Amino acid sequence: MRSARAWPTYVTVVRARKRCGTVVLVVAPDAGVAAWAAENIDLGLGLGNVAPLVLGPAVVPEITDAADAEMETDLAVLSAVAHGNGPNGLTVIQAALVALGRLDQGHARVYFQLIWNGLREPMRQALEALVMERQIEDEATFPPFVQKLIDRGKLEGMREGKRDTLLRLLARAGIALTEDESARLQACTDIATLDRWIDNVLGAKTATEVLS
Repeated sequence: MRSARAWPTYVTVVRARKRCGTVVLVVAPDAGVAAWAAENIDLGLGLGNVAPLVLGPAVVPEITDAADAEMETDLAVLSAVAHGNGPNGLTVIQAALVALGRLDQGHARVYFQLIWNGLREPMRQALEALVMERQIEDEATFPPFVQKLIDRGKLEGMREGKRDTLLRLLARAGIALTEDESARLQACTDIATLDRWIDNVLGAKTATEVLS
């Protein structure tokens, strides 16, 4: 949140470079963050201020109808980001995913990743269950790549969990990582390797022994 102090600088620099009117646009799915971000930034002595333009749940409509989503796909994606964790979240997400089926896969994947990244775990699980249910019933409602991206997201979540576990165990064991060792740990995507490193912590005295 402290980054808001730098927003006036961004406005000034971009305005000077582009020689055009400039505003700060904040996309805030969380209502509390949206309210905070919408506050005017006083530049001092009451002589000027920066008023951010905020796209939050209060101003982004809930698009729950697939036909409406197909007509306004970009807005449907924003709606899913803003309301995906709300009471009607799953319905909003479904409408957006149906609309993504009309786009080329490159754009659709980017949009879906934006939606997925903003979802909390309960809604992710609900979406996973819905996609699986549709597959079992052989109802091709969603673009075919959705399941692949969900599976990829679940796998990356598993990797991240194992990295966090390894870091906690290293801290408890008093084993410090060099910059190169830390980069190697973060770059590792093999689940079996991460499991082996976790097991290696027991009895290890150095990071070299752990990452062997």
